[in-house]
Amino acid sequence: TPVWLMRQAGRYMKAFRKYSERYPFRQRSETPEMAIELSLQCHRQYGMDGVIFFSDILTPLPALGIEFDVVRGRGPIVLGDLARCLEDRLEGPNAIRTVSDSEDFVSSHGFIRQILSELRKEVEGKCSLLGFVGAPWTLAAYAVEGGSTKDAAVFKKWMYQSPAVAEEFLRRMTVTVSQYAIFQVRSGAQCIQVFDSWAHCLTPEQWKKFAAPYAKQLAETVRSACPGVPLIYFANGGSSYLSLQVEELSGVFEVLTVDQHARMSDARRAAEGSGLVLQGNVDPYVLRYGGEAEVRDAVRRTIDEAGGPGNHILNLGHGVLQGTPEENVLFFVQEAQEYGR
Repeated sequence: TPVWLMRQAGRYMKAFRKYSERYPFRQRSETPEMAIELSLQCHRQYGMDGVIFFSDILTPLPALGIEFDVVRGRGPIVLGDLARCLEDRLEGPNAIRTVSDSEDFVSSHGFIRQILSELRKEVEGKCSLLGFVGAPWTLAAYAVEGGSTKDAAVFKKWMYQSPAVAEEFLRRMTVTVSQYAIFQVRSGAQCIQVFDSWAHCLTPEQWKKFAAPYAKQLAETVRSACPGVPLIYFANGGSSYLSLQVEELSGVFEVLTVDQHARMSDARRAAEGSGLVLQGNVDPYVLRYGGEAEVRDAVRRTIDEAGGPGNHILNLGHGVLQGTPEENVLFFVQEAQEYGR
């Protein structure tokens, strides 16, 4: 049973905090030497089967002409007040751009190529190198909201009151993020996870209309340009419509990540016959507050519910939480590699 963890390069690690306490996020993620080191620390310490490069889903936004920053204690913020002026930004001299050729990212995001190409050399023959992007709906909503939100109310207003504007923004985001994913693969990434981190803001019907079509278009574009590269989809909070995800995404994505709010056995039944491999879904709070026995038991139970060793990819149902004891991550990886053999 392969194992890695979402947000495995993070502040729960003392070695990571030596950087995060000293350097701003964008400096760490856009300076190749630092980003490479932060990506590799967890693999050196725990030996998981995948390394995901240290970055953020918002990183490609400047290529569209949308600036962002990461503020200590507040998290990422998107600049430009798109909540008010989204329609105005779709045309004119300051229009939101579309990147339709992956190599155009060389000029704006050359550091990504350097990070991934160096990481690929480092991990070759040892583990897989994962790239990742934000899903179009999540990135569009984040850009319009300007930062973290409970329900994406501002972008939902655009979706319902000015659907043509919202759909054009989603289209541009889809084209650009697709090329950004291709750029990552051509720089060294061996598979891509698509994070629909704000899917929890959507009803099943909204997800089917506003999120799924654009995620599928992204996947189809990447598959066409990079055949054979596995694509993973994660709808945070999407376990309430697992069957709908399977129906919409099978044949387009190879792997479906399940959050912790569903039983893996139920996900397995929902995905039966679809060709989708499942990934997940241990509750991050088990690692945050549990002891060794609870962590190992959660790993075994999840592997069993997925159909036994080798039948899914073990991960969490969300990212590793800040404050998680480092030894619990070690127990998680060890148990996956011992029990899942």
